[in-house]
Amino acid sequence: MTLRIEGYVIVSADGMLADARNVMPDELKFEGDKAFFTAALDRVDLILHGRNSHEDQPNSPRRRRIILTRNIGAIAPDPSNPKATLWNPAGASFEAACEHAGIETGTVAVIGGPGVFGMFMDRCDVFWLSVASKVRIPNGEPGFPGVPARSPQNILAAHGLRAGTPQILDAAEGVSVTPWRRDT
Repeated sequence: MTLRIEGYVIVSADGMLADARNVMPDELKFEGDKAFFTAALDRVDLILHGRNSHEDQPNSPRRRRIILTRNIGAIAPDPSNPKATLWNPAGASFEAACEHAGIETGTVAVIGGPGVFGMFMDRCDVFWLSVASKVRIPNGEPGFPGVPARSPQNILAAHGLRAGTPQILDAAEGVSVTPWRRDT
């Protein structure tokens, strides 16, 4: 099995990806980031996320995905989505879930939430970290385990990833995306 794993998240200046109710606020939604994220997901072979995360885009129903959940023993088809596989990491390996989803090679996009990012941080080939530098979300949901004690950038570096050149996604709003790549 040969899989390339890429992570994607947008966080506020204080490292949050959602508010205290675990909902991404409108203040963290930007057209430039949405276009970047949509194009990335249109290129990947599989999307991996927790049961509270989703991309909510027009192409979402057409994308093959694995949804992490503790509500099943190991692996099961998602009864509400024929393109989705439900996976409990306590009951089966990631590779077994990918096999069930029909993916043995290609690119997997990990899109959250924080626990899912934590599970795959050491396996990511690249992590695309978007930051909205003018947005703060007090008492929000951290983008990664360990935030706010450490910044998302410090956490990525601690997992062996190095920052590349940032791209500006929305200059007026201070939104950029930086690829964090694993040294090979």
